[in-house]
Parts: sequence; structure tokens; C-alpha cells
Amino acid sequence: MQHIEWSVTGHGGLSLHAQGWLPEQSPRDVIVISHGYAEHGGRYGNLVERLVPQGYALYAIDHRGHGRSQGTRALVDRMAWVIEDLHRFVGEVRARHDGQRVKLLGHSMGGNVAFGYALRWPEDLSGLVLSGPLIGGSVPAVQRWVLSLLSAVAPNTGMIALPPEAVSRDPAVVRAYIDDPLVTTGKVAARTAHEMFTSVAGYRERAPAMKVPVLVQHGEADALVPLKGVRPVVDTIGAADKTVITYPGLYHEIYNEPEKDAVIAVLSRWLEAHPASG
Repeated sequence: MQHIEWSVTGHGGLSLHAQGWLPEQSPRDVIVISHGYAEHGGRYGNLVERLVPQGYALYAIDHRGHGRSQGTRALVDRMAWVIEDLHRFVGEVRARHDGQRVKLLGHSMGGNVAFGYALRWPEDLSGLVLSGPLIGGSVPAVQRWVLSLLSAVAPNTGMIALPPEAVSRDPAVVRAYIDDPLVTTGKVAARTAHEMFTSVAGYRERAPAMKVPVLVQHGEADALVPLKGVRPVVDTIGAADKTVITYPGLYHEIYNEPEKDAVIAVLSRWLEAHPASG
């Protein structure tokens, strides 16, 4: 396995950390990872260890304000900019593979980013994988008003607490998450929360236009992105090729749960059934 790293210039000139894991042989397909809020692209070792030996090339970018990328920590100043950053990254990845279309895998907030990407640039993708995606749900009207106000006048104000214990039922995963210097803990900033929920608000109406083949995997005990809020959007995704699998008892990071091998095996079989396309 070969590991490569480089920098991508994001919106506004920010330097964004990018990396890839390549098989020894010519890859059978190319997968781009869009990570979740407060974490980074280096936390997907379980997928790298399983999929690269099967011949897949995996790539990940640290979103602005995350991991090794520049920007205020865990601040999403504009969700549209994050999506545009990802578009630039995918363009560079595709250039490394003769313009081949890629599979886009988005987790949590990264699922929000990936969903927006697939609606805007479906021609770049041969498939979309969503893991616990933040593409549905809502907040009360009063809280939306407060978020909108603070987003404008005090964007870094902490608003929503996300307990680390909710990422996985595996204590080792939770401890590694807490101890990871590239993970940002604490409350979600007002601007970030406003940007995430504002983008989510339009996804149910736009979901019928989604035509890219889709795999959705979601833990039924996910307290960070509850399935109940996501299900109405998933149900209206217009793709004729849509697979939705939910997992009783699993928390938010399904690829880091004790049952991860079975969950990743489902992903592997879906990739096998959806080979690369030009």
C-alpha cells in the first residue's frame, strides 16, 4: 500500500490537507471520503485496511477548519464553500486517474457535503455512499432564529454539545476520539450549526433529483444524527438504484462499531456490484 499526501487550495485560498492510500496494482475503483464534523480524513483506517487490499484507491481531504487543514477549528463558515472545496479535491483525484468518475463516501456532516455535491455535480460520480448522513432533521423555530442571529454576530459561540460517547459503543474508539489532537471537542459553533441545518432544510425537496446510485448505511441507535429525521429525505431520493440498510443498536460511526466487519462487508459487496465507470 502506498500513502501519499499533498495540499489542495480551497475557497478563499485556504490550504487543505489531502491524502490517499493506493493499492500496489492499478486500482479497480476510486473512493473519495468526506469526513464528519470535528474529525478528519485520517480516522477511516478501518476502511483503508479493508478496501485497499481489495484493490480500491481511497482518498480523503480534511475539510476547512478540520484536521491538518487551515481555518478556524471546526468552523464551517459556508457549507457551499466546503462543497466547492470537495469539488476541487475530486477534480485533482480524477486527474490522477485519467478523469475516471469516483465513488463519493460521506459520513455525518460529510454526508451532507457529499449529498450536496452529488446533486450539483453528478457527472463526477459513479456512486454515492452515505454513512449516518446529516441530510435530514430540524431544530425548533426559536432555536433556528437564535442560530441565525448568533451566526451573524457571534459565529464562534458554542451552541450544541455532542458527547464523544455517542460516536461508538466501543470504549477504545471513544478514548481514541477524545485523545486525538486533530479532533475538535466542545460545542458546535453557531455558524457551523446554522450552515448545516440551513443546507439540510432544502434536501428533502431536492432529493427526488438524485440519480446517482446510492447506498445508505445508518445505525438505528444513532443519537448524533437520528435516523428518524433522516428517513424522510432518504425515502424521497429519486435514484432508481438505491440501497438503504439500517443497523439495530448501532451508534453513529458504524464503521467503528464492534460490528464494523459486517458493516464494511456490506459496503464491499455494494462496491463489487457497482464497478468503476469512465
